[in-house]
Amino acid sequence: MASDDILTQPLGTKRTSRERLAAVTALRPTSRIMGGALVLSLVAGVSALAVMGDPHGGEPVAVAAIALREAAPAAPMAEKAPEKIPEKLAAGPRSADAVETASGVTVVRAGGGQAPGDAVVIRVPDAGPPKLAALDPRLAERGRYGNVPRLGDGRTRVLDVYARPDPGVTGPRIAILMTGLGIGQAATVSAITKLPPEISFAFAPYGSDLERTVARAREAGHEALLQVPMEPFDYPDSDPGPQTLLTAARLPENIDRLSWAMSRFAGFIGVVNYMGAKLTSEAAAFEPMLREIAGRGLGYVDDGTSPRSIVTALGAKVKVPNARAEIVLDALPRPEAIDRELARAEAQARTKGLVLVSATAMPMTIDRIARWSRDLEARGIRLVPVSVTLRGAPGTTRLSSATP
Repeated sequence: MASDDILTQPLGTKRTSRERLAAVTALRPTSRIMGGALVLSLVAGVSALAVMGDPHGGEPVAVAAIALREAAPAAPMAEKAPEKIPEKLAAGPRSADAVETASGVTVVRAGGGQAPGDAVVIRVPDAGPPKLAALDPRLAERGRYGNVPRLGDGRTRVLDVYARPDPGVTGPRIAILMTGLGIGQAATVSAITKLPPEISFAFAPYGSDLERTVARAREAGHEALLQVPMEPFDYPDSDPGPQTLLTAARLPENIDRLSWAMSRFAGFIGVVNYMGAKLTSEAAAFEPMLREIAGRGLGYVDDGTSPRSIVTALGAKVKVPNARAEIVLDALPRPEAIDRELARAEAQARTKGLVLVSATAMPMTIDRIARWSRDLEARGIRLVPVSVTLRGAPGTTRLSSATP
């Protein structure tokens, strides 16, 4: 048949010349048709490529629209870029108290209340605590145990030079004396880092590396005072420690012991009793100590733990700047008792104008005072250093009975 080709030819047989001619003749129309189709397809593909310009040759193509925007105008070089908004404030609307806390700005409203009043005073915290005066070698002299304070030229007092700068504020004020520092390193560091710089620190003479510790406290803005060990009524059952001033000791011996304590560190503005209920109740032994303290340009602060202290009467006699704490915050060392005494201090400050309180450097006491002091100004009360009670200030109620 004409459609037979080599694939349909049985194996091992040969076709005649006529059969081969018939097969070739039958294939010619089909080959021409297929060749023509191939040429047409090639021409169509080239034409489409020329018209459409598709370099991908049929590969999948995704088309995305690009929106063009005008570039934002550049800020002038002289203008400062806006500061980043704190995350605490960028979170959205909050209460006024939350915004004040996050921003570090204290708002004191009329009447000391939390609700808005007719007048609002905004106090922006200082960049840092005021700097205390650097140690002045002219206010020290060499003693048996080391340098001790002395009056400077023109009777310049150590008390006036090393005190924290007087804020000069009026109204209800509280001065806090924190005692017992310098012995426990952890408590001392906690007090320096947690408590407001207006709180004054009294350091016991038995701590190690006292010079560096006191210097760190002063750098943070805290006034320094020296605690001097003095005889209690049940001595020696209750023993303040070595170099205690004793009522039965000879005057030169007590002066020598006082000199030892004063040589332990520099930069303190006054002396505080360390125990001493018996010594501070007997004029014969206590008065010479106050004279020595006054003669060196220092003040004296009674921590208020002994009801028998006669410092007020003797202070007037020897003309030493002196003050006595009216409230001992942690006489009963319990959180609720400390909070109660702090509230009592606020009430007395509103009544009297200025009140001096004392406390010991126990972790619980430090934490309670730190918590209480956070919004003290919002309640209309300011903290002031202890030196204000020693030197006096215009418009204040003086707690010292006499100042030279």
